[in-house]
Amino acid sequence: MTHKFIKEIAAGETINDIYMVRDPILRSTTKGDLYIAMFLCDRTGQLNGRMWQASENVYKSLPKPGFVHIKGRSELYQNNMQIVINTVTPIDAEKVTVEDFLAHTTNDIGQMFAELKTIVGGIKNASLKALTEAFLGDAELMANFCKAPGGMKMHHGYIGGLLEHTHTMLRVAQALLPLYPHLQSDLVLAGIFLHDMGKTEELSYDMAFSYTDSGQLIGHISKTLVMIHKKADILRSEGIEVKPEVLDALGHIILSHHGQYDYGSPKLPATSEAFIVYYIDDLDAKMNQVNAAIENELSDANWTAWQNPLQTRLYRKRID
Repeated sequence: MTHKFIKEIAAGETINDIYMVRDPILRSTTKGDLYIAMFLCDRTGQLNGRMWQASENVYKSLPKPGFVHIKGRSELYQNNMQIVINTVTPIDAEKVTVEDFLAHTTNDIGQMFAELKTIVGGIKNASLKALTEAFLGDAELMANFCKAPGGMKMHHGYIGGLLEHTHTMLRVAQALLPLYPHLQSDLVLAGIFLHDMGKTEELSYDMAFSYTDSGQLIGHISKTLVMIHKKADILRSEGIEVKPEVLDALGHIILSHHGQYDYGSPKLPATSEAFIVYYIDDLDAKMNQVNAAIENELSDANWTAWQNPLQTRLYRKRID
């Protein structure tokens, strides 16, 4: 049976297929009846799933996360597609190719990482060079860095997304830095390389994408700062100096790279380098959101559906 991808599902279809299930929750209706809310995913996206008149036994049987065979139907609810589930049967993960169900960067991971190492390898400041080399030399961390998504929903939410996002930001910085000669380029490049490193610990990405308990409690910004200071402590124990003022300048970029308190930044940008990292980060995230929304629009209309994160609909028609 040919798999029906999430992005291909239209309203009113009969669903009889295997999907990855994520974050199932047992809830009660206002009448006291039990139902299960969950996300159903494959590499093209995810939809809300609802199983009405459910039972605690069915809920306990669901993998969290894992794979299930779904029988049901698709419908539009408040302008959003969802799947109403009649039956759900857990599937052994060994019978499924996990990569088919996880969104993946279309770029070459090996090539992106090689280019990233070349760019970061050009850093000359002694303290920043020692720090970045300590990260690049951590094989386990770099394997996770190359695999991790860039986020859950907002942008680069796929395997290799964190590397792709960081790689693109570094290339944008290379193009912009010659235009702003007052900037400390080594600090900008190191800040970009490390700005989201904590996402390797904040997110879980072996199967379905989710937050780790530690990630929910601490968050990637704080985790990144801790990781940097741990590497600095190791370097000092080996007799390699990492200047406190360099750690402060780099730490400020990490703490301010979301740009606004409302977006989770503990600090607002207060240096030229922090401002440019914030704007490059926001630019790449927004362009990824825009491109994904345009490419994933199911209709042939000139305009996409309303994109809440961007607070607009997007015009899709290209000029000749």
